[in-house]
Amino acid sequence: MASSAPFMSEDTIAAISTPRGEGGIGIVRLSGDQAIPIVKSLFVSSHGKDIAQPKAGRVFHGEIRQEGEPVEEVLVHVMRAPHTYTREDVVEINCHGGSGPLQAVLELCLASGARLAEPGEFTKRAFLNGRLDLVQAEAVIDRIRAQTIAGLRAANAAATGALSKRIHEINSVLTDIQAQLEAAIDFPEEDLPDTVDEGLRAEIRRAVDEMHQLLATARAGRLYREGAGVAIAGRPNVGKSSLFNALLRDARAIVTSVPGTTRDLLEEVITIEGIPVRLTDTAGLHFSPDEVEQIGIARARETLQNADIILMVLDASQPPQEDERALAEELAQHGAPIVLALNKMDLVDGEARPPEWPVSFAAVQPLSAATGEGLTDLEKTLARLLLGEAAVPPDQGLVTRLHQQDSLRRACAALEQVLENFGQSPELLSVDVREAQHALGEITGETTPDDILDRIFSAFCIGK
Repeated sequence: MASSAPFMSEDTIAAISTPRGEGGIGIVRLSGDQAIPIVKSLFVSSHGKDIAQPKAGRVFHGEIRQEGEPVEEVLVHVMRAPHTYTREDVVEINCHGGSGPLQAVLELCLASGARLAEPGEFTKRAFLNGRLDLVQAEAVIDRIRAQTIAGLRAANAAATGALSKRIHEINSVLTDIQAQLEAAIDFPEEDLPDTVDEGLRAEIRRAVDEMHQLLATARAGRLYREGAGVAIAGRPNVGKSSLFNALLRDARAIVTSVPGTTRDLLEEVITIEGIPVRLTDTAGLHFSPDEVEQIGIARARETLQNADIILMVLDASQPPQEDERALAEELAQHGAPIVLALNKMDLVDGEARPPEWPVSFAAVQPLSAATGEGLTDLEKTLARLLLGEAAVPPDQGLVTRLHQQDSLRRACAALEQVLENFGQSPELLSVDVREAQHALGEITGETTPDDILDRIFSAFCIGK
């Protein structure tokens, strides 16, 4: 777990820290007490400078050589502990950005005494050395994987400590509460003011309320980070692919007047109110003797089972079909909110078809994929259903992960137990307050079990 004391490792680690493939530059990164000596043994400066000299500079031009033969022209960036990402000595070797030069330089570093870094090991060392807490460490991968500006803002807020600050503030209150309880335990016969009073109860209630406010951000936090799935469903030829293209603002799906044109899943990511949405166009749901179309329909039904929202499309210019009512009942069994999209309103004179259906829809939206009418309202409806009525700004402290949500719930439950038992012995109350503090410590890393830490950092890429 995180500590202010430096984490000492006998290993110096190395990895390629830039994506695979071709690019202008690529970086091989090393961290550990042997990082500078290892690179020094391979590097020849163009200007005769010694990278191990503290005042010789920080960026050096030269060559990586093997047995005197040039391997790669490089820039070497030397960073000294503790003012580095890992709080260890760090050296970054800037190479030409192809797999050949990078792999050659990495292999020489490994042959000279470095060990290949495990996934996320650089960030794990930053955490173990106290440079980052666990929330900030997890925000590193969220920054890398952010698909929208809102997602990046949420990751940046976590990285700069917005959530950590709120957690520490709650824990600080609990520390004061625990001190009052322990005073009552240690000096039961002393002439001390009554510390276990209504004022203490009010402090506990405020801490519970603050945690409930944080829990209320969990849905938005996870949506900004992970995104959501919206599946378009309906009978053939009602305009599903046209709506798919309209929401994408691109002609991605083939649109014809022939029923059953879409035989497989088409998926693209769009942004709605800052949320990355995986939009899936599915095959028309109906009976078909065509074997290929049957496979597409089966895949469509599988996708609908996992969707966060189902967008059921109808042709509003045609009379209601009985099998559409049956389809609505089928879709309702998946449990996701269903938005009824009344398409082709540009062909309708007067009102759309009457809403007489065997199920309740989360929303009914008239629109025209052909003209764009109603698309903005549809996007607002989807955002409201995903985020809820009260949207949470992504740059405030948000709960973004399931384990954070679980820890907060357990902390809340422990404090609510304190409130329920208030008036009983301070020893009993102290146990539950301590449990709440332990649960909160799991979020920032003070009390997180090692197996959970290993699982968290294993999700990182090698080199980060």
